[in-house]
Amino acid sequence: MRKLKLQMQLSLDGFVAGPNGEMDWMTWNWDDEIKDYVNKLHEPVDTILLGRKMTDGFISHWKNIVSGDPKDEQYPFAKIMYDTAKVVFSKTITESMWDNTVVANGDIIEEVNKLKNKPGGDIITYGGAGFASSLIKHNLVDEYHIFLNPAAIGNGMGIFNKLEQKLAVQLVKAIPFPCGITTLVYKPA
Repeated sequence: MRKLKLQMQLSLDGFVAGPNGEMDWMTWNWDDEIKDYVNKLHEPVDTILLGRKMTDGFISHWKNIVSGDPKDEQYPFAKIMYDTAKVVFSKTITESMWDNTVVANGDIIEEVNKLKNKPGGDIITYGGAGFASSLIKHNLVDEYHIFLNPAAIGNGMGIFNKLEQKLAVQLVKAIPFPCGITTLVYKPA
């Protein structure tokens, strides 16, 4: 069975964005060590899951880099992100308007479990907040890769706020990076 990995940036106080979606608190001056970690995390991945609200910005960001200079240091990773098959979960659209992307409209539990049971590599998701919350609520995540940023923002959007019961996890590893981010890797206990 394929693994579903969740990679999310969190503030020190547990938010993935400010109350209006602000992300200006995130650390983006990533060092080579964290870039290498992210590249290795993606090596076994062949499918990206996205929530509808995040899709436009996500795909257009990587497409803009891929459409630019191949000598750009972000180009190789951008190409991987853009070329990887994507599944967008939506209740409002039924057809994809993006390259290499399909839309899933069914029950999230059934759709994710179908994907996990298909042959292939690992699956990864980045959210957004509502989509990640649904995956967490339904215990569909096999690995949590939490990028804890060195900033507290006071309030905002969370991803654990839809839980109806305790989610027990086990810390697999904690990796502090020179840029200030600490990656915490958890698996369901």
